[in-house]
Amino acid sequence: MKKLLLLCLMIVLSGNFYAQETTKTKKAKSETAAKKKKAKADKAATDVKKEAKKATDASKKAKTDAEKAKEAKTESTKADIKKTEAKTDAKAKAVKKDATSTKKTSTKKIKETNEKAPKVADKVTGEYNGKKVYTGPKGGKYYINKNGNKTYIQD
Repeated sequence: MKKLLLLCLMIVLSGNFYAQETTKTKKAKSETAAKKKKAKADKAATDVKKEAKKATDASKKAKTDAEKAKEAKTESTKADIKKTEAKTDAKAKAVKKDATSTKKTSTKKIKETNEKAPKVADKVTGEYNGKKVYTGPKGGKYYINKNGNKTYIQD
């Protein structure tokens, strides 16, 4: 009898060790995860801004270098000036392209869930049962029924 009573007591006390997570801890975990995601997005945005600023600074520097080269025109150095202008223009374009590509990719990651596909106006291509037939961007043909819904036509 004593052994049975001790066994039951052990089972009751061991149940406390295997308790389920409370909703408060689940909410806290999800909030911290959301804060981490937001912090990463903010960091990415600031990095993009820094890259864009670097690109604009580099392009300004390249332009000033080109202007200085233009001021130093002499008969003997015209060919050299053209070469340096071409190099600085190429460098400025490369820096701008790199900055814009990094900016586009990071903003796409952030706005990926917020943006919808742009709507393209469909073309009227004929008539079917007295209704205008439209052709969509992928080639599907449909007309608008009396309820205002699209009804597709099989070829």
